[in-house]
Amino acid sequence: MQTAPVLAQGLEAAAIAALPAPRLVFSDDEMALADAVSGNPGLADFYGSNSLKPIFQGEAGAIRRHALIAAVGQAGAHGLPAQRYNPAALAEIDAKGGQGLEGELAFARAFARWTHDMTGGLLEPTKVDPAIKRSVKRPPTGELMRQFAASADPAAYLAGLAPQNRPYLALQAALARMSKLSAPPGTPRVPEAMLRPGEVDPTVPLLRNRLAAIGFAAAPEGAQEQFDAPLASAVAAFQAEAGLPADGIAGPRTIARLNRGVGPEATAILVALERMRWMQDQDLSIRHVWVNLPTFNAAIVENGEPVFSTRVVIGKADDTLETPEFTEDMKYVVVNPRWNVPRSITIKEYLPRLKANRNAVSHLDVVDRAGNVIPRDRIDFSRYTAANFPYRMRQKPSDDNALGIVKFMFPNPWNIYLHDTPTKHLFNQSSRAYSHGCIRVARPVELAHELLKGEFSNPEATFSKALNSGRESYLTLNGHLPVHLVYFTAFPDENGDIRRYPDIYGRDAEVQAALAKAGLDSSLDSGARSN
Repeated sequence: MQTAPVLAQGLEAAAIAALPAPRLVFSDDEMALADAVSGNPGLADFYGSNSLKPIFQGEAGAIRRHALIAAVGQAGAHGLPAQRYNPAALAEIDAKGGQGLEGELAFARAFARWTHDMTGGLLEPTKVDPAIKRSVKRPPTGELMRQFAASADPAAYLAGLAPQNRPYLALQAALARMSKLSAPPGTPRVPEAMLRPGEVDPTVPLLRNRLAAIGFAAAPEGAQEQFDAPLASAVAAFQAEAGLPADGIAGPRTIARLNRGVGPEATAILVALERMRWMQDQDLSIRHVWVNLPTFNAAIVENGEPVFSTRVVIGKADDTLETPEFTEDMKYVVVNPRWNVPRSITIKEYLPRLKANRNAVSHLDVVDRAGNVIPRDRIDFSRYTAANFPYRMRQKPSDDNALGIVKFMFPNPWNIYLHDTPTKHLFNQSSRAYSHGCIRVARPVELAHELLKGEFSNPEATFSKALNSGRESYLTLNGHLPVHLVYFTAFPDENGDIRRYPDIYGRDAEVQAALAKAGLDSSLDSGARSN
């Protein structure tokens, strides 16, 4: 009778024997394809799993080629530089029937690049600005390509990869409207003038021609140089679309806007579209906290609609104090919080004052690493520097605590959180960048009540009990509640109209520069890596 170990070994051997034998012989075409994609992990993954067979050749391949050409043809509608995907080269290859290995590689690399950009943005945000901490989670290229190859409708598959949330679609619509206001290259510009209805001026035909070039045609009632009623209506229609006073007068602002094309307004939308693609892995339809730094506002959003909103104060426009961008889950609400002073504040602001007077900042305790309060008369502050100061500073729960009566924790490596503040007057300012990086909330109690809904049967009573205890208390949130710290200087309101806000930290300019630089890189060679 066989023993158990012998029987187990026999079963294992049988299972291995049942596996298909590994291929040891490959055709020249298969080896050439394997070699060509070896530098691109995503493509190597796909073609390795596809027995090194092409997917952009033959009748089925032609359908996939046409779908990809159509997709990259929509790059402009997404605010992406079309040349990045080399559509002209793809169309030429397609016209020649796919061109074998060379054509397969061109389309495969274009697919990798397009899907990379659609599912997580063109840029790696953490490389644009050190304060952008957002990590992008893109689907693996190999998996996307397997889904594409198996799709019965490749065009619909590619279209479905783009963000479908309401803000992204509203931003796209706004960009489309702006693009309509851009005259084709080579259209004569209109000289600066002040043209009013009823006037006769040699500049009028140029005005009429440029308006017609962007879809505001106005056939003259009489002489070409007459500023007639149809032309005045066309000017007013253009002004309304461009966000100018629609008075029908072609003054310097109107003519400058007409000559400029899409203008700087579009830049903020291009950047906003890219930022939305960075958040493609986030489900914005679920309940979440949305803190848009340039608007100095925080909101709780459900099903795409804000159910609560409050003013906030954010970090100063200083490289070391700016509030970063990232997403983490809200974990708990802390009532009557103690303030653990960040070390950067302790050594930069408080240590010099303690050296001059050990009783300075008396509202703060000096504590050791174990959390024990150390009497100040036992410390010779003059001995210490910023590098070797061994103590921390902490403020007890109190009416004048720097964190007020409540803070909202979504643990993160940068120790950023939302909190109350005793300094209320700053919320009356239109620009509210005053903090050391954390986010001060104008309506903290109401925010706490709203966040505790669904967690406690009576959120208000639960919060009041914790507050009245006078002790630091933690109220845990058990559900999944993302907190998105974002930076949108252009964003749609509830009506879909795009609102614009100041680029307080200058980050839009950095993102735009990075987008422009990436757009110049239109090569699709094997050096373009994907996951």
